[in-house]
Order: sequence, then C-alpha cells, then structure tokens
Amino acid sequence: MPKIDSEKFYTSAIEMHGTSAQGVNWASKKNQIVRFEAILKLLPPDLSAFSIADAGCGFGDLYLYMSKKKTLPKEYIGIDSLVDMYSIAAEKTGCEIIVADICRDELPVKDYYVCSGALNVLTPFETYQFIQNCYNASKYGFIFNALHGDKKSSTYNYLTKSKIIQIAKDLDVQKINFIDDYLNNDISISFSKK
Repeated sequence: MPKIDSEKFYTSAIEMHGTSAQGVNWASKKNQIVRFEAILKLLPPDLSAFSIADAGCGFGDLYLYMSKKKTLPKEYIGIDSLVDMYSIAAEKTGCEIIVADICRDELPVKDYYVCSGALNVLTPFETYQFIQNCYNASKYGFIFNALHGDKKSSTYNYLTKSKIIQIAKDLDVQKINFIDDYLNNDISISFSKK
C-alpha cells in the first residue's frame, strides 16, 4: 500500500494552489528550480541528440525550464499516473504526455529517464520498482532526485546514500554520481549504463 493516496495528495494541492510549483507539492518555485538545475548538471550538456522521458512529469515544468534554458532534448515525453497532470502537461508543453503507472507498466525506451519529486511519496518497495523500471527503459541512464536521510515519515520517503548504492548494485548500475549540496535533505542521483 502507498504511504498516502497520491491522487488525493496532488488533486488537493492543485485545488489549493493551481498549476504552480506548490500545486505539485513543492515548497516553492525556487526549490523546484534548484532541483531542476541539479538534474541538468547530471545530464549531458548538449541534449539536442537525445530523447528524454520525464517520469512523474506533473505539469511538465521540467520541460518548460529546459526550454527557458535552451537545453531542450531532441525528443521529450512526459509520463504521469494522474489524468489531471496529463491534461495540464499536454496543454502547457505541447509534447507527448502519457498516463502510466511507472511502477508497473511497460515504459517506452528513451535515451535518458529523469524524475524530479515523484519518489517522495512512494513506499520503499514502490521506490525500488519505479527506479528499476525507469533505469531498464533507458538506453544511457536514469537521473532522479529524492529526499535524503534516514528520517521516518508517514507521508514522505527518505533515502540514504547506502540505500541508493544498494539499489544501484541490485540493478548492475555501471556508474553512480551524487549531488547533495544544493538543499537540505535532498539528493540528486545519476545511474549510468556506460
């Protein structure tokens, strides 16, 4: 069972905050952007030759941020499990957005998978499934962020570096990179296949 009902978690945030960073339960737009910057640091500097799948894309804000920074990939596809997110992301980005359960459904193969924030409300088992599916569906790797530490929470999911390293070993990840100096209790990770 999930820690929380993610549909209610996000639907109530959208009702309260609209299509803002807070509408996908980020503390602020600034925190969202800092996390996006960390993800971009772990991707190749020139994305024009690569396809990217944004797992748990929310409103498509990562795509909009990449567009603003002129770092768009050759192809972008957003994936989210909530129909509300699908509709808003499709309208805001003009890109292909699909509705899928990232933990269970077969995912399209893309060069890189990225994820910002979607792991935060999953159980440890769902987190493993999510990471495994994204990594397996990528040609080059999976870049994601997570809440960092060994805190116990009835709502949020925290990962330690040792847990992340164990997941990487289980998945036979070739190379791991971490960035953990941008926000308290947050970490960005790159699982690379080459």
